[in-house]
Amino acid sequence: MRSYELHVPPSYDGVTPLPLVLSFHGFTSSGLVQQESTEMNGLADREGFLVAYPNGLYSSWNAGSCCGMSAEMNVDDVGFTRALIEDLGARGCIDELRVYATGMSNGGFFSYRLACEAADLIAAAAPVAAVMGVDDVTCTPSRPIPILALNGTGDPLVLYDGGGPNGSPSVAESAAGWIERNGCTGEPFVSYQNGDATCETVDQCDAGVSVTLCTIEGGGHCWPGYPCRLDGLGESTTDIDANEVMWELFESTSLPQ
Repeated sequence: MRSYELHVPPSYDGVTPLPLVLSFHGFTSSGLVQQESTEMNGLADREGFLVAYPNGLYSSWNAGSCCGMSAEMNVDDVGFTRALIEDLGARGCIDELRVYATGMSNGGFFSYRLACEAADLIAAAAPVAAVMGVDDVTCTPSRPIPILALNGTGDPLVLYDGGGPNGSPSVAESAAGWIERNGCTGEPFVSYQNGDATCETVDQCDAGVSVTLCTIEGGGHCWPGYPCRLDGLGESTTDIDANEVMWELFESTSLPQ
């Protein structure tokens, strides 16, 4: 039995379809912990959107090369996500043109996978502390899709420059892959800068999408703008709020009709 936590803004009238943000937890975590550690519910209440916090089998997501039992057993997490969206859509709760994916660590890896394999349902993806776990050959999105990535240069688990036990690509390589897939021809420009946080955006992409990489200098394996959940994961930052910056993208993005 698969499950998810669902946050509904108190002001919801029960009739108007709302945007939906899917927020995927990290390896060994849960939807409840993701809900508590990202503090996205406050923004959802203010802006009027739903947030679903799915629970992965074996506390993990099958994101390709990462992570744990879900990847080893090739769990169909993309199929689960499709079923989740269908379930909420059948209830009339959601605006099905405005469904977005984000996630922390393994959940961010999985958000990238959804961008590859479910771009017909996901309007945009914003992985946090993650890189691509799906290789270029198998990542064939059905359409250009906006991407916003947030990574810290001091992340001890998902190394900014790549490598590690799984031989992961670097953050820059992951972003470059999406720039190529989306057919972007623009030059990178600074779209946000505050203290240790800098976002660079590449636009002039197919279908008017963009690819943005937000780098937190010295940032750890944390949700930017909020305290690190565990010791030993490095430092977080208050120079950028992950929730605010991704909602800025999500708010202006919907699936093509």
